[in-house]
Amino acid sequence: MSWSSNVQPQQLDPNMRTHSLQGDWEWYSPLTPPFQVYGFPWLAEEGIYRRLPLNPKEALPSAIDRLANCTAGGQIRFRTDAERVAVRVRLGGTASMDHMPATGQNGFDAYIGEPGRERYVGTSRMKLHESGYECILFSGSKPDKLRTVTLNFPLYQSVSEVAVGVAAGAAIEADETYRSRGRIVFYGTSITQGGCAGRPGLAYPQQIGRALAREVINLGFSGNGKGEAELAAVIGTISRVDCFVVDYEANCSTELYMQTLEPFIRQYRSAQREVPILVVSRIPYAKELLDRSVTAERKKRLVFAKEVVGKLYRDGDERIAFVDGSRLLGKRYDECTVDGVHPNDLGFTRMANGLLPAIQKIIGEP
Repeated sequence: MSWSSNVQPQQLDPNMRTHSLQGDWEWYSPLTPPFQVYGFPWLAEEGIYRRLPLNPKEALPSAIDRLANCTAGGQIRFRTDAERVAVRVRLGGTASMDHMPATGQNGFDAYIGEPGRERYVGTSRMKLHESGYECILFSGSKPDKLRTVTLNFPLYQSVSEVAVGVAAGAAIEADETYRSRGRIVFYGTSITQGGCAGRPGLAYPQQIGRALAREVINLGFSGNGKGEAELAAVIGTISRVDCFVVDYEANCSTELYMQTLEPFIRQYRSAQREVPILVVSRIPYAKELLDRSVTAERKKRLVFAKEVVGKLYRDGDERIAFVDGSRLLGKRYDECTVDGVHPNDLGFTRMANGLLPAIQKIIGEP
């Protein structure tokens, strides 16, 4: 069958085009001072953008090991008076997801402003069939003084190389804010990893990190964070943690969740006795509007998780708390997803806003 149309091709909106770099640029590796890279706890030892160690004491499940190469949660931070900033990126693959924008899967996005008050200013664009790109993230008037720039790494892709470009002659200094603060560690699912945010900075862990001016360690693993003992052991070695958020329920059957939740928490607690732990039950799915059994199963898990947290608290762990995830998206939770499960940007914003007070309370920050 052939198709024909009398519709004439339209001129592409200039704002929809990818733009080549123009002007004079100076390029830097973010692995060299004064740049600071966050979100990769083993970066200093291994020199790669990876969320878990290459050779942990206990072997990781193969899927977790592969997904650890996705750079969700990574950040580059620096201060500069450059009026424009670009990135030159080499990825592990091309855009491949049918329900998530390439800007979220493969892109960087940029924020400017002081810690806790950053504002979004631009996202990298790329050709879908290419595994590398260079792109201007933002360009404007030269600022009167240095400002903090934050670049968020891609959520669902590995990054083998990245270089930061600034306008020639621009001053660059370190932003040391996160060095003096603890980290927030998130462990969970594809949703935790950031599926299906339109760009990296809108994943709910990144929104919370910005609000609290803290480094985020995103250990969300698409379909594969299942309360593994090996993961509890590895996560327990991460230092300077202000809060550990446990959000892996949606990856498990009810039976597996009930088998793993308490042992997972206890193993982590044996390594990190003082870190506050926040257990989050999963958000509701759109299918609950059609199938009551889905709601019943979710509520069963919710009650179970709440009881586990209560038991651990009564046993003497006063640094553990629970959040009912079914309340995070509001009554119109169905409008907060891309595919009935994974949040869109509205859903992620509601998740972040709903979780933020609980995290603030458990870490003792107003």
